[in-house]
Amino acid sequence: MHQITLPIPFWKMNGAGNDFIIIDHRLPLIPRERMTEFARLVCRRKFSVGADGLFLIESSDRADFSWRFFNADGSEAEMCGNGARCVARFAYMQGIAAARMRFETLAGIVDATVADTQVTIRMTPPHSFRFDRRIEIAEETLLAHCVDTGVPHAVLFVEDIDTVDVVDLGRRIRHHPDFAPAGTNVNFIGRDGEGLRIRTYERGVEDETLACGTGVVAGALIAAAKGFADSPVEMITAGGVALTVHFSGSGEAGNEQVLLKGPAHLVYKGELTDEALAG
Repeated sequence: MHQITLPIPFWKMNGAGNDFIIIDHRLPLIPRERMTEFARLVCRRKFSVGADGLFLIESSDRADFSWRFFNADGSEAEMCGNGARCVARFAYMQGIAAARMRFETLAGIVDATVADTQVTIRMTPPHSFRFDRRIEIAEETLLAHCVDTGVPHAVLFVEDIDTVDVVDLGRRIRHHPDFAPAGTNVNFIGRDGEGLRIRTYERGVEDETLACGTGVVAGALIAAAKGFADSPVEMITAGGVALTVHFSGSGEAGNEQVLLKGPAHLVYKGELTDEALAG
């Protein structure tokens, strides 16, 4: 079996509380057959660095660079809005790309603009809108609205965002047969004096996260399509950070230009040793 080249320099970054490990992998350090295992091990909290996901920055013939993105459970995902902002700032600070850049993801090409700690990304075009989808959970019928914003999302509007059991209900919907086999991310949206608030159960993390960029975009587009909001839509995430979504049209229409703006913060830099991978 091919060996992992250690130690490995890495950056720890977060976007609105969604935290990531980012590695410059243009010169390969981790064999492809070991990437899933590596991601799972380094994303473990308390035993290793701990993160919601891992980004490996690689070369691209189509853009400034490409990425491979792994969730904390080792599964590879197509897109991540908060991670995209962190990766863009990482690339700019490392001299990999200019402040205006393009990078390749499994969901398509993403454009980004870095302005200090604020990063704006142009999302890949959302698709697969489906409204008023009835989901049976424990003899209760829930109304979900669906859209793919790089990864699949279900959006539910709730009366009390603070009391909804995001983990239990989110997990049930995420694994519901209607979304098999890939499953879905699940977003709960409520309104209070602060405006629109969102809480998300993330597939791959298998828990509620403090923020989800693609989920915020999904929530904003669905809210606009249902007549609850207009662009730009600001949403307060579970971590208390506001993310802003700009788009044309009413959410479903004119969605080729969808922008997500928010912070991307560098937490620390370090080196991964073999002990970070200990079982």
